[in-house]
Amino acid sequence: MNLLRIIITIVTIISCRAWSSELKMMDFTNPNEYKQWTAVNDNVMGGISTGKLTYDGQLSLFTGELSFANNGGFSSVNRALTSLTSNINAVKLTYLGDGRTYQLRFTTWKDGYRTNYKHEFVTVKGQQQSKIFYLNDFKAVFRGRLLSDAPALVPEDIKQVGFLIADKQPLPFTLKLIEMELQTLE
Repeated sequence: MNLLRIIITIVTIISCRAWSSELKMMDFTNPNEYKQWTAVNDNVMGGISTGKLTYDGQLSLFTGELSFANNGGFSSVNRALTSLTSNINAVKLTYLGDGRTYQLRFTTWKDGYRTNYKHEFVTVKGQQQSKIFYLNDFKAVFRGRLLSDAPALVPEDIKQVGFLIADKQPLPFTLKLIEMELQTLE
């Protein structure tokens, strides 16, 4: 009987891992996920805002503080993605907010050009939320300005995913990330 339980457990683990990788899930409760992320703050342009992705023993946290000094006012983190399949058209994000407005962002490289796409979302302080973002609702941006002539966002061109805060509030922020899942929805 114990051998049968071991076999069932192994098959279940293998099935779950295949299912997770097929859906392109990022588990922010994994203590190693935050290590895949890089911070890019306004100090690249002379600002002094801070921000980074850390792990608190349970979740990954996008934390820092915005500052308007030296024309600053944004903080971001991003991570590389492997090639996505063309059938992906949505992202489900589960998070715990602080009442501020953030952006989920994708970066593409196509024909030698880099384009950033954003979708804003408002958090409710202390409340866990799940939100579905459809790729066709993302807007192309360059340094905060909308681009009208950018190509449509297609999953095969996506090379990075990220989060950005630039809500014009020079205060500390914390976005607790739980899970992100790339999906195919009708």
